[in-house]
Amino acid sequence: MNLLFFYAAMGVYAVSAAGYVTYFVKPERKRVADIALWTTFLAFLCHFIYFILRWTEGGRIPVTNFFEAINALGMGIILVFLVMELRYRIPALGTFMLPLVLVLMAPAAILSGRLEGLNPILKSAWLGIHTSLAVLGDAAFAFSFIVSVMYLIQERQLKHKHLGAIFHRLPSLDVMDTIGYRALSIGWPLFTLGMVTGSIWAETAWGTYWSWDPKETWSLIVWAIYLILLHLRTIGWRGRKMAWMSIVGFSFVLLSFYVVSRTAVGKHSF
Repeated sequence: MNLLFFYAAMGVYAVSAAGYVTYFVKPERKRVADIALWTTFLAFLCHFIYFILRWTEGGRIPVTNFFEAINALGMGIILVFLVMELRYRIPALGTFMLPLVLVLMAPAAILSGRLEGLNPILKSAWLGIHTSLAVLGDAAFAFSFIVSVMYLIQERQLKHKHLGAIFHRLPSLDVMDTIGYRALSIGWPLFTLGMVTGSIWAETAWGTYWSWDPKETWSLIVWAIYLILLHLRTIGWRGRKMAWMSIVGFSFVLLSFYVVSRTAVGKHSF
């Protein structure tokens, strides 16, 4: 029964994506973008209800296997998107963000949603704190990734003096550079706190703060990439360079989520 809310969320996300794409193609249909925003809220509500029901049924926060992890990531990205969209009102964001969420969550639609038992040693309040912070950090990185893609598309049109239809759909380069950076400046502290709380939890569970587990090592690489990116911003990097760095950073996030966690041997493997 709980899975009905998950599939309902996926279905309504698809409707929202179609609405945003329609608006992007025909911007005179502003009403379509407004409807797409409201349907995104509805999908997120279904998603959140599913998350809470699964949490209640399993007696733990549902983030301990691959199905649950990508489900939580998708919900986190939508949350960040909704906050940013309400703040900046840029419908073009939905044209890129909703399809990304559908692609990232596609494996969950075909995986088993069966609840699995949790190793007793992992039953701790740190589980929810650590994973929530890390997922929200990744979600902010995903938002910055999408804005960076949009930035490069817009910059390419300006560079080649091809100010076509897409040019008028996308915000200015300055706006995208600013909101992309703000997402990073939120995501990196959240991700850092996720790593710190994870280390505290690891010491409680296994007697060591850091074990160079493959996922831990990869997370450290991701953390370092975004730290370098933020540092480069302070010394004058802007625009295209930052966009490419953000894309590279999120590529490492995806490798960590979809490859390292699935194939590596360690405490964090799914």
